[in-house]
Amino acid sequence: MRGGLVRLSLLMGFTQALALTMSVAFLTYVCLIVVPYLRRRRAEPGDPDRFDWHFFVPCRDEEAVIGGTVRYLREHFPRAHVWVIDDASEDGTASVVTGLRGPRHGGDRRLHLISRRRPDARTGKGEALNSAYRALKEWLGRHTDPSRVVVVVVDADGRPAPDCLSVCAADHLFGDPRIGAVQIDVRMINRGVPPPGGGRVRRAFGLAMVRMQDLEFRGAIAAIQLSRGHTGTIAMGGNGQFTRLSALDSIAEARGPWRGALLEDFELGVHLLTEGWKTGFTMDTHVDQEGLYSLRRFLAQRTRWGQGTMQCSRYLRRIWDSRYLSTLGAAEMLYYLAQPWMQLLGTVVYPMPFILLAFRTATEPGEVCTWFFTDGAWVLFVVYGSFGLLPFVIWGPIYRKRCEPSTSFPRALAYGFAYALYIYTFYITSWRAAIRLLRGHNGWTKTRRNTEPAF
Repeated sequence: MRGGLVRLSLLMGFTQALALTMSVAFLTYVCLIVVPYLRRRRAEPGDPDRFDWHFFVPCRDEEAVIGGTVRYLREHFPRAHVWVIDDASEDGTASVVTGLRGPRHGGDRRLHLISRRRPDARTGKGEALNSAYRALKEWLGRHTDPSRVVVVVVDADGRPAPDCLSVCAADHLFGDPRIGAVQIDVRMINRGVPPPGGGRVRRAFGLAMVRMQDLEFRGAIAAIQLSRGHTGTIAMGGNGQFTRLSALDSIAEARGPWRGALLEDFELGVHLLTEGWKTGFTMDTHVDQEGLYSLRRFLAQRTRWGQGTMQCSRYLRRIWDSRYLSTLGAAEMLYYLAQPWMQLLGTVVYPMPFILLAFRTATEPGEVCTWFFTDGAWVLFVVYGSFGLLPFVIWGPIYRKRCEPSTSFPRALAYGFAYALYIYTFYITSWRAAIRLLRGHNGWTKTRRNTEPAF
């Protein structure tokens, strides 16, 4: 019996050591990105009139939100052009936009509607953006300076802050001709707003889901982006993405600069960085978007993102061989691309000590209790659990300090523990993404709005 416990101890020691190594490495990474995040200072804005701004708003059945978004953009950015891409919507999206254009649909010359039709439509967000890129190029003609034109990708429910153009025109962003693209901070506009209808549990769960998405974007993701400023690998997002037209031109193929990955924003950044452009990120302004109340819709969205990251693994060689990326920068990008694969590994490695302990306890409960309590093996599990939780729990207090100072510390700590649970959903989505990839299911699936009916 004692020999069995020795073997159990050795096997658990090995699996715990492997899991702890992964956890310590991640904790170290978190500590490194927190420092620049907490030390960040606001920069001076620039003059937006130095550039021509064009908002791209891809839409697929967005009748419920597109009217408000167009009115918001035209009111707050009257000198900018708004290009709505109707991706063969089956609702009244196109009718809403044409109605907003005014008499005979030509009253507002800064509002444009691009209508896509099947079979060419509904082939992904990247293809929809490519159609807008081609239309913009044709509309501008050959004599426009593309370095002065900035394309802004905004979700159909997006609300960029009114100061976003002046912030992005700053000297360290588009004021620097080497900067090809800028990503701004993302916030959940419905944080603190409970979902309509439902019971107390459903409302509480919906509130928590949106709060975790806000914490993720304004906390962890923002910190990661700031740290990437040191490695030269700031990534693009799908909402609040600003790109210089000359940068898009430099990477465009026959159909356009977007190449078709389900994570088209990160893919765009890969091509920009490996072609020698620099990218920027700022927390001095933001774009609001709607957070998801539904776990089902959230998992569908993150499965698509995870699969898109896996698809971008085809650029590993391109990243590593690029003469424009430092070794540290290439390593950072490869680490990001490895995330979903590491999560697959983690679902096997992390539970192993507990599975082994449960199996042995079922066969020799007395010996295991002695080993666990008397011999002090419980300490290993405390350390193991602490290193597994700490990298996520700390984001609750950090979020309170940086983003929501009116939140009490106990509530912020609760946010941290909830965030740890929230992060574990990515292990589910990584497996779903891998299964879709293996089955060859690479179609782009739209994330349904909170106000849309269920699947």
